Amino acid sequence: MDQPLHAAVRHLAFVTLCALSSAHAEETVLLPAVTVTAKGYSTADDGTPSSSLAVDRAELDRRGNTNVGDVLRGEPGIAVASDSAQGQNPVIRGLGRDSIVLLVDGMRLNSAQPAGAIASFMSLGLAERVEVVRGGASVLYGTGALGGAINVMLPQARFVEGVGIRAGASFDSASEGVRGTAVVNASSGDHALMLGGSIARIGDYDTPDGKAARTGYDSDALIGQYRFRIDGQQQLRLSAQMHRDEDVWYPGSTRPHASSPASRSTTVRSPEQERSLFELGYSLQGRGETPVNLDLRVYRQDMQRQIFAYANWLGRDITTTRVTFETDGLDLKADWLVHPQHLLSAGVNAWEMRGDPDRRMAAAPTFSTFVSNVPFDHARIRAIGVYVQDDMKFGALNVLAGLRYDRVKSDANSMSNGARTTGLDGEDSAVSGSLGAIYQVSSLLRPYAHYARAFRAPGMRERYESGLRADGYFYAGSPEVEAEKADQFELGIKGSSEDFVYTLSAYHNRIDNYLTGRILSGAEAITACGGPNAASCKKTVNLGSATIRGVEASARWQFARGHWLNVGFSALRGDNDDLDEPLFQMPADEVSLGWAGQVLANVRADCTLRLVDRQDRVATVFTRGAEDETAGFVTADAGFTVALDRKQSLRVAVRNFADKTYHEHLADGLSGQELRAVGRSLQLSWRGTF
Repeated sequence: MDQPLHAAVRHLAFVTLCALSSAHAEETVLLPAVTVTAKGYSTADDGTPSSSLAVDRAELDRRGNTNVGDVLRGEPGIAVASDSAQGQNPVIRGLGRDSIVLLVDGMRLNSAQPAGAIASFMSLGLAERVEVVRGGASVLYGTGALGGAINVMLPQARFVEGVGIRAGASFDSASEGVRGTAVVNASSGDHALMLGGSIARIGDYDTPDGKAARTGYDSDALIGQYRFRIDGQQQLRLSAQMHRDEDVWYPGSTRPHASSPASRSTTVRSPEQERSLFELGYSLQGRGETPVNLDLRVYRQDMQRQIFAYANWLGRDITTTRVTFETDGLDLKADWLVHPQHLLSAGVNAWEMRGDPDRRMAAAPTFSTFVSNVPFDHARIRAIGVYVQDDMKFGALNVLAGLRYDRVKSDANSMSNGARTTGLDGEDSAVSGSLGAIYQVSSLLRPYAHYARAFRAPGMRERYESGLRADGYFYAGSPEVEAEKADQFELGIKGSSEDFVYTLSAYHNRIDNYLTGRILSGAEAITACGGPNAASCKKTVNLGSATIRGVEASARWQFARGHWLNVGFSALRGDNDDLDEPLFQMPADEVSLGWAGQVLANVRADCTLRLVDRQDRVATVFTRGAEDETAGFVTADAGFTVALDRKQSLRVAVRNFADKTYHEHLADGLSGQELRAVGRSLQLSWRGTF
């Protein structure tokens, strides 16, 4: 880490400033973190034999981020793949968006994602909490959870008599972006109603090298929930969520046009995109010495996308794609406290996603005549999974065991603009499992071991779509690809006290039938992609296997009353076992250092350093030299929060304090033209409750 450590020396004054503290700071008591996503029900993290993290509302406000990828940036084991300011895709332990299950209030966000980030639809500005499970999580979440799961938890209607309001507003200088949120909760007797809304008007942001063109966008979200208390044990709920983005560009997708001179390029954009979700739920809270809890929900989710290819030399779109991915789902889960030391849970998850894109492309050389070029017609994926999980305690030993069976079926009427109508049915089935144990030697010494078997069935685009994608390649659909299967082994240790909390883990993940896009050439490319696209041809294939192994660590220490030091570390190595070279697009090693403390009676201050190593472990054979090394970098953030009174606060923060020019290794873009990160930015925000 020579380069970032050398750069860290230049930040010595910043670190020294951050280290200043007040002897009169108020004492803060650290409580054990509680997560819902790791086991499927509320449980303390320090008693869970796996790796997870949670970011609560207060920390979300402090970080001031606009989307899920950005808020998780710098967390151990998590990286971000970006193609725009809006398109920040979380990457968990080297596995990207197709290998992570994204959930909002426990309901999965299904979409065949052509550009941007599905996570951007999760209405982060309204969120109460973000929880992450790192590592295979298919037992609870089924197909796709090879890397883990991310659950954004929105406000719920609460039975608190009267009316309560939570509101916030913020501004950042880099994009001149303005954001606002408000959540209202009203309750009387057995009725509770929650309504929330957020807006964001984001301009093109500044980098140290100048304005990053086409990085602005508009975003709006509305949520609502009504709860009816049938009695002291039973409730009905009706929920609605709507999120809309407008004028989103993906500058990282800018590439030369395949059938035009090299000076001509296209950029992918989304004039409009929208998510809507409606849920009807029923819950039963058991009573007695061996209570049984039950939760049932049915939901409908629509993801409407417009994905256009804009010809920069013509100043207009030459490809238009409009599609809605519709998902109908049902979740049923129950848990039974068989014994005070024995909790048994079980569930059924079933969903069907449908997609029928309408694509029109303008033909060279004039690009004035549009013809239909439908990638696939009436595609459908149906999944059903059944699981059982046993949470057992034997004195100081906690054992967690789970088993699941899934069946995923896919079909389409046709693909390749109707050219192929046979051989399009696919079926994958899998048995997933997990077994973990954690032993409490003391509150600060809890070693654990965990094994997880996870799987991912191929997605709709991987099976059926043939066409140009955001990375500049023409992809050939592959109905014949098979599901990935992953085996992850993890050893770790964690502990917590009033003044100290830490985790340390090492993992080894082997993925068989690893799904990825392979570059083709010659006759193979002509057969798969056709003559006009053979020069830039990829096809989704199964590699024999890939291996990812890594180490993660995090710690918080209250070294003086009200003053906390934070440290995080992550390093991983990915191997393409077939080609005996580094796996494509693996995150760089990094360290984070931070301090937060009470400096005056009503003022808290904080600062964070992020040190990212040079990434020179790149795939050369697999990518034909298309993956470049990335320089290391250091960034510094600082801020302070003033409590105006018991219910209102004002925050002033500076991001990228040194105005560092850099881009993440996983940023999209041609070599030397990758999307640069945001430069120095002053952020002002206000939060209040009434």
